Amino acid sequence: MITGPALLLALLEGSVGAAVLALTALGLSLVFGVMRVINIAHGEFVMLGAVVAWWCSADLLGAHPLLGFLVALAVAPLIVGAIALAADWLVLRRISYDPERTIVATMGLLYIIQQGVLMSYGPDARPLDPPIYFRVQFPGFGYSGYKLIVAGLALLLLAATWLLLARTRIGLYMRATRLDSETAQAFGVPVKRVYAIVFALGAMLAALSGVLIAPIRGAHYLMGADPLLLSFIVVIVGGLGNLRGTLLAAACIGIGEGMISVLFSPTLSKIIATLLVAAVLVVRPGGLARGATP
Repeated sequence: MITGPALLLALLEGSVGAAVLALTALGLSLVFGVMRVINIAHGEFVMLGAVVAWWCSADLLGAHPLLGFLVALAVAPLIVGAIALAADWLVLRRISYDPERTIVATMGLLYIIQQGVLMSYGPDARPLDPPIYFRVQFPGFGYSGYKLIVAGLALLLLAATWLLLARTRIGLYMRATRLDSETAQAFGVPVKRVYAIVFALGAMLAALSGVLIAPIRGAHYLMGADPLLLSFIVVIVGGLGNLRGTLLAAACIGIGEGMISVLFSPTLSKIIATLLVAAVLVVRPGGLARGATP
C-alpha cells in the first residue's frame, strides 16, 4: 500500500528531477530550434560539468565543500562553453550546419570528449560531498536540503535564460534567426555569430546541470547517456525546437519518472517514458505543443 509520506517523497524526487531535466533539455531544444542541429554530444557537456565539479572539489579539499561548488558553478560553464565554441568554429561552421552531417559531427565530438575525459580523469565513478548538508523534515521522513536547493537553482537558471531570450538584443537575434535565418541576415543579424553563441549557451546550460547533480549522482565519464536520452524524450514530446513545450514536457516527464522510480522501479520509469514517446509520435508527430508559440 502506498502511503502519504511515500507519495510526498516521490513527488519531491520527481520535482527536483524535473527542474534539472528542464535545464538540460532546454539547451538541446534551443540548439535545435535556432540552428536545426541535433547535438548528439549534449549529454557529454553534462558529464563535463560534473567532472569539472569533482576537479574543483578535489583541488579545494582543504576548503569548505561549498567553495569548490561555487567555483565549479562559475568555471564549468566557461570551460564547456569554450569547448562548444571551438567545436562550432572547427567543425559545424565548416560543414555549413548541414542537419545530416552535424549528426555525424556531434557524434564524433561525443567520442572525443568521452575518451579525452577517460584518459585524463579515469574510468572510476567518483562521489562528491554535498556543498551544504541539512535535512528538511516532512511528515514521516526527512529530505535532503541540498536537493531542494538544486531545484531552486535550476529554476533560477531557467528564469535567467528566459530573460536572456525575451529581454536582450542577443535574444532578439536568436528569435529572428530561428524564424528565418536568411531574412534575419538580410536585416543585419550576424547569423553565424548567433549560431556560435546558441551552441555555447546550450552547452553551458548542460554543464550547469552537471554541476548541480554531481553531488547527488557523482561523476563518471559515461554518465552523459541518461541526460541525453531523457533530453531527447523531452524535446520530442514537447515539440522539436519548441521551448515552452520543452519546459512543459520536462515537468511532466521529470515528475512522472521520479515518482515511478521511487514508488516502483527506475527501469519501469524508462520503459514508460519510451512508450510515451512512441505514443506522441503516432498521435501528434509535431509534439504535444505543436502549434503553440515557441
